[in-house]
Amino acid sequence: MLHALIEWLSAIATGLIETFGHWGIFWGMLIESACIPLPSEVIMLYGGFMAEKGLLSFWPVFWAGVFGNLVGSVLTYWIGASGGRTFLMKYGKYILINEKHIHTADRWFAKYGDWAAFFGRNLPVIRTFISLPAGIAKMNFWKFTVYTFVGCLPWNLALTWAGFKLGTNWHAVEPYIKPFSYGILGLIILAVLWFVYKNLRTRFAH
Repeated sequence: MLHALIEWLSAIATGLIETFGHWGIFWGMLIESACIPLPSEVIMLYGGFMAEKGLLSFWPVFWAGVFGNLVGSVLTYWIGASGGRTFLMKYGKYILINEKHIHTADRWFAKYGDWAAFFGRNLPVIRTFISLPAGIAKMNFWKFTVYTFVGCLPWNLALTWAGFKLGTNWHAVEPYIKPFSYGILGLIILAVLWFVYKNLRTRFAH
């Protein structure tokens, strides 16, 4: 089922590029940065492949990906900073999140947010969602923007270059990325399960 979902999302990603060209890459990467898991690997690899075919241009593909990421990340940050924080304060108790957890996240992002924004942009799965908690924790906006922009550069350049060099074999990169993506997803699921277990145990202990 997961494989079918990924294939469906990949088809949407390539369809955007075939229909809208460079703008398709921009919108695809914006969506990917707004907590909707449209696979950036497919978008940028396919964009590089289209550049190699001469249907698109290498550097516009790269910059479309970067600015799509940046705009999507900023929008998601502001959703987190404006509505997300209020929502969690009011309804977080229903998903075992309390005010203490939010303040802990505030302190964590104040201390490590710069690096989280930078490195998070280069990690599958995490890159899709990192902007929302940064906004909820109200990380300094300008630092968030700068580190997000810089963090987008290596990921987008590497994938565009790989797609360009591999040409019709651009799919060859995906088998190497997917296990890493699944590994990170697995760690996130384990962390969530541990969080739920720990908080339920604390709640029932009182």
